[in-house]
Amino acid sequence: MISRRAITTLRRAPLSRTLSTRASAVLSALDLHSDREVSGVYDGEWHGSGEVLESVCPTTGEVLARVQSATPEELQRALERSRDAYKVLRNVPAPKRGEILRQIREALAIKRDALGALISLEMGKIRTEGVGEVQEFVDIADYAVGLSRMMNGRVVASERPGHSILEVPNPLGVVAVLSAFNFPVAVYGWNLALSLAAGNATLWKPSPSTPLCAIAVTKIVSAVLERNGLPGAVAGLVTGGKDIGVGIVDSKHVDMVSFTGSEAVGSQVGQAVQSRFGKVLLELGGNNAAVVMPDADLDMAVPSIFFGAVGTAGQRCTSTRRLYLHSSIVQAFLSRLESLYQSVRPGDPLDSKTLLGPLHTRQAVDVYHNAIDRLQKTGAEILTGGASYRGLAEPLDGGNFVMPTIAIPREVNVADPVWSTETFAPVLSVGVFDQLEQAIEWNNGVPQGLSSSLWTRDMRNVGKWIGPAGSDAGIVNVNVGTSGAEIGAAFGGNKSTGWGRESGGDAWKQYVRWSACTLNFSDAAPLAQGVQFSNDA
Repeated sequence: MISRRAITTLRRAPLSRTLSTRASAVLSALDLHSDREVSGVYDGEWHGSGEVLESVCPTTGEVLARVQSATPEELQRALERSRDAYKVLRNVPAPKRGEILRQIREALAIKRDALGALISLEMGKIRTEGVGEVQEFVDIADYAVGLSRMMNGRVVASERPGHSILEVPNPLGVVAVLSAFNFPVAVYGWNLALSLAAGNATLWKPSPSTPLCAIAVTKIVSAVLERNGLPGAVAGLVTGGKDIGVGIVDSKHVDMVSFTGSEAVGSQVGQAVQSRFGKVLLELGGNNAAVVMPDADLDMAVPSIFFGAVGTAGQRCTSTRRLYLHSSIVQAFLSRLESLYQSVRPGDPLDSKTLLGPLHTRQAVDVYHNAIDRLQKTGAEILTGGASYRGLAEPLDGGNFVMPTIAIPREVNVADPVWSTETFAPVLSVGVFDQLEQAIEWNNGVPQGLSSSLWTRDMRNVGKWIGPAGSDAGIVNVNVGTSGAEIGAAFGGNKSTGWGRESGGDAWKQYVRWSACTLNFSDAAPLAQGVQFSNDA
């Protein structure tokens, strides 16, 4: 039997493999080393002795690094340290917490391009989108700096003389963020910025397939915390698989769970957290639709829908999956859209000229092919795409590249899985309508309700679309695509998307606990509603 000491020695030994120059340059810029296993747990100290996770580049198939994830015991320690860190942070004045966020913002901005390149390398989105994702974190940190001086309660008029009622927000506790692969930095940023401003400790469990992005970000954030004398567990990290996620979701040490992922898993998370009376924030499936009216400006609509459907290789929660075209513009619109589709070529996401990167995993390629098979079996016409790319030059031949696809199903039946199921790949299904009311009914007829988009220049259409009988999604756009939200408004969806709200707007109110405080500064103690409870009555 091999001793535990020998196993530890083997784990720490250099890995006998050669990393490509492109990958080495990206990792070294962020002080990530591929020659030995990387610690994937941070609770004020870096460690990790659990399952080894492999970070695989979706563009080439090469293993970028091996990460030591958390054991159940290490998770428990991280949770306890998060609780201790919360007890420190909650007593730091909110504007001083804002100053910490300002410093985090500056540190991230310095590393923006390097982090953006890491996102492209590990997740697979193109370089400009990777850098843009880091910019989202920078922007929400900016937002939270100001928010730290404006997380206000309210003074409510009392019906009783000499009384006032205050609605007071206070820190909540420990917020756990379970993020997905497709936005391996920004979603954590949305949550950390608001959570830290509110006075909470935050524990991050990233997707097991994007651990390096999480480790790089945590190194940047932890350095700021250390310089300011704050516990590192204010922004802790635990990498791991399903067992670590379940441990977090079930833990009474966690006051709120923010989960981004599939509807199926989100349903389980929501039930588990609510069964112990915790708070839960869910960001789940999209299946978003764009509706194009006959008066739409096609010079705007066509490229926007092209980006919505093909950007990030169709792997955004807000990607355009359904396209409803007015019958009078079908041919004109599709000919222009098909031309754009056929012009795009797969490439290295790190190359600034590339518009189409890979799917994130081999499993995602299978999902894509299953969706194409389902469409073909139901008689859909595949206008363009419908297959994986073949014969790509090295090193792209090891990547997960598929053709962006436009399909025209035989009919629009939103109860059919062709329309009602979200496919996390660049597959766009097209339907034809004659009246806006029909398109709205189709838009609303699926279980999901994240993002939606109407293209028109008629204000009467706009009124219908954004009104009570209009789109039931959480994001209801006009002459703007389904994808590419800004941080200033709350982000989230309705129905099976989970009803969660992150980022701007009033989203911060979920990260605090609210108290109604009635103050009596009079010389009497009357009861509300004129109730009398006295023997003298």
